[in-house]
Amino acid sequence: MRGDSVPSGRFSRRRALRLVGGGLTLAVLTAGATGCREDESGLGGSGSSGGSGGSSSPGGDKPAGGGAGNAGGAPRPLWTKTTSAQTYGDNDELVATSGVVIASGEPLAALDAASGAERWSSKDGAVPGAPMLLGNGTLYLASATYDGTVAGYDPASGKETWRSHLGKGYRQPRPIAVDDEQVYVIAEVLEADGSSKTNVIAALNSRTGRPAWKERRDLGTEGNGIHAHAQGRHLVYTDFKKNLTVRDTTTGRQVWTHKTTKTNYGFFAVYENLVIVPQGPKLQAFGLADGSLKWSVETAESYVSFKEPAVLDDVLYLADSGRTLRALDPRTGKEIWTSQALADANLTVPRQYVKAGGVLYAATDLDQRGGVIAIDAKTGAVRWTFNDGSGDYHAWLVATDGKHVFALHGKKLHALPV
Repeated sequence: MRGDSVPSGRFSRRRALRLVGGGLTLAVLTAGATGCREDESGLGGSGSSGGSGGSSSPGGDKPAGGGAGNAGGAPRPLWTKTTSAQTYGDNDELVATSGVVIASGEPLAALDAASGAERWSSKDGAVPGAPMLLGNGTLYLASATYDGTVAGYDPASGKETWRSHLGKGYRQPRPIAVDDEQVYVIAEVLEADGSSKTNVIAALNSRTGRPAWKERRDLGTEGNGIHAHAQGRHLVYTDFKKNLTVRDTTTGRQVWTHKTTKTNYGFFAVYENLVIVPQGPKLQAFGLADGSLKWSVETAESYVSFKEPAVLDDVLYLADSGRTLRALDPRTGKEIWTSQALADANLTVPRQYVKAGGVLYAATDLDQRGGVIAIDAKTGAVRWTFNDGSGDYHAWLVATDGKHVFALHGKKLHALPV
C-alpha cells in the first residue's frame, strides 16, 4: 500500500504576528468523499519582565478568577522547580496525571503535583522529541536506550507495566497515539546494510504488546514531525510533508488522505467524527470516515492565518495571526464568541490550551508579551498573564490536573493554583 507522499518544504516554528482584525465567514458544505492515495490529493496587557510570578492584569477591574492574585493579576506559583526538561514545543512533552507532573527529559522525573517533591526518577529519561502519551492509566514512552522497544509505566510510581518490541527489522519505534486497545508507533525500516530509507506505522496491542498490524509508508517520508490521534475506527495524523492521513485502526488500511498547507505546523483537533485542520486563512472540518468537507470557516483577510486548535468541553478554541480568539461549535463551525482581548492587551498568539475551573489557560511561544494567559472560557476576556521573565528561548507548555495548572518554560516548572 502506498501513502504519505513527499512534497518539498521545511518546517518552521517561527510565528509571524500581524496586527490585523479577524472577521469570520462560515460555509457549511456537503462535498463528495475523497478516497485517493496520499500522493494524489490536493487542497486548494502584557506579562511582566520581572521575576517568577510576574504578571499584569489586562482586564483591569474584570472579575478575578483562575487563581488570580489579590490585585486581580496572576497568582504567585505554589512552587517552582528546576527540572531536566528537554522540550521542542510539542504539547505532549508535559503531562499531569495520578497526582504527579512529568516533563520530558533525562533523567525523567515525576514531581508531586501539590508540593513539587520528586516522587520517582528514571535515569534513562525520555527520548528527546518523542511524545509522552497517556492512555489506560499508563504512560507510554519510546526506549531511551534505543533497544527497539516501547514501554508503559505507572505514572504514579514509575514502575514498568507493559513492554513491546516491534521486531528486529525496525529501529527506534516511537509512540504517536493510543486508544483503549492499541498503542500506535512509527519506526524506521532497516535495510540489509543497516541504513533506513523508509518507515512503518504500526499498532501494538496494549494488553499483550503484540503487533496488530504494520503498514510501510512511502519512500522519502519521515518519522519526525508526526502528530496523531486515535478516534474509534480511525487513526488520523499529519507530518512535516504536509499530509493529512486517516487509517483504519483495525487493519491499518489507509482510508483517505489530503494535502495540507504549510501554515498549520501539523496541528489539528479531533471531535466525534470530525478532524478539524487549520489551512492558512481557512479552518476546515473533514469527516473521519470519508474525508468529505463538512464545514469551513475563513478569516476576513487572506493574510491572516488560523493557529493551533483545541477542543475542550465540547468547544473549539483557537486564535489567528491577527490575535483574534474564537470559540466555535466543533460540530458546525458556528461562532460562540469572538474576542479581541489578546490584541487589546498586546499579547502573543497562544499555541496550546488547557481548561480548568471554567478558565482557559493558553501557552505561547517565547515572548515578553506572552507566557501563560488566563482567559474567561465564556467570553474570551483576558484575566491575567504569567511570565517568569527568564527570557528562555523555549516555548511555554501547560498541563492541568484540574487542581493546578503547570507551566513549563525551558527547565523551570511552575505550579499555579486553579
